[in-house]
Amino acid sequence: MIAPWRSTKKYWLKNKAVMPDTPSRILVIKLGALGDIVLALGPFAAIRRDHPDAHVTLLTTRPYVEFLKPSEYFDDIWVDDRPVLCQPHRWWALRKRLRGARFDKVYDLQTSDRSGWYFRLMGPGARPQWSGIAAGCSHPHANPERDIMHSIERQNEQMAMAGIIDVPATDLSWVTARIDRFDLAGRFCLLVPGGALHRPAKRWPAAHYGALAAKLAADGIQPVILGMADESPLAAVIRGLCARAIDLTGQTSLVEIAALARAASGSVGNDTGPMHMIAAAGCPSIVLFSAVSDPSLAAPRGPETKILQCGSLVEMPLDEVAAALSLR
Repeated sequence: MIAPWRSTKKYWLKNKAVMPDTPSRILVIKLGALGDIVLALGPFAAIRRDHPDAHVTLLTTRPYVEFLKPSEYFDDIWVDDRPVLCQPHRWWALRKRLRGARFDKVYDLQTSDRSGWYFRLMGPGARPQWSGIAAGCSHPHANPERDIMHSIERQNEQMAMAGIIDVPATDLSWVTARIDRFDLAGRFCLLVPGGALHRPAKRWPAAHYGALAAKLAADGIQPVILGMADESPLAAVIRGLCARAIDLTGQTSLVEIAALARAASGSVGNDTGPMHMIAAAGCPSIVLFSAVSDPSLAAPRGPETKILQCGSLVEMPLDEVAAALSLR
């Protein structure tokens, strides 16, 4: 069994050394994408809770900096510009920054080949204590079945092996935003028809969303379409079948998505990042999966979330989706 990390204070007292005046310095690595960031919010909160006096830095990618600043989980947020192999000067700058920060502990929640290279950049010589899967790290997540675990259970087990237990559920109560600028009156349902462009099999056809929107509108529920700006053609298809649907593609920030989810009567969407935010915010949600992705590994989690899966989403019946949707 891997021994839990000891607090800096206990370690120094046991070894009769002088306790440093500065608090311990901790690095958390989580680069994205959006769904992965949402699923890591519980571990973020647990790290902050268990290290209240430490200076905690997050290394992440640019889209999540402004979103995470109000969380108060971190004292500092660094942007990882993700250097590539042919950019040695950028790797050298990153190495200098990582080593210069003199971190005592690193929680690598990315656990990728890239973050493994960051462990190597910390050398040669003494490296900080490291929770992750990098070869030679002090606190490896030593479970050979980690790759077939859902992200939440995998991260929680990794935290336990590093001495942090009782990881809380995802909490978005700190996320606030005004949504009155969208001029939504009455009950509304969020529709998220997009997803990774290179994985079209993960998308329920836009025409099916259009038929669902028309059904919602007939029942007095306002359909509201969310997504990236480049997903506006999907919104156009939906609005072609339901003129009452409101197109907000490309118009919402991450915090606004959470605020809309709290106010919505329900949501239906594909296996894509915004659905993680919507489900975690407590919105009654239906998330649609095809055979190309496994909900047991990374499905959105929320108190009122249902997963519907079909071999091909083209064959997912409208009536089945509509029947599963429980609007509040």
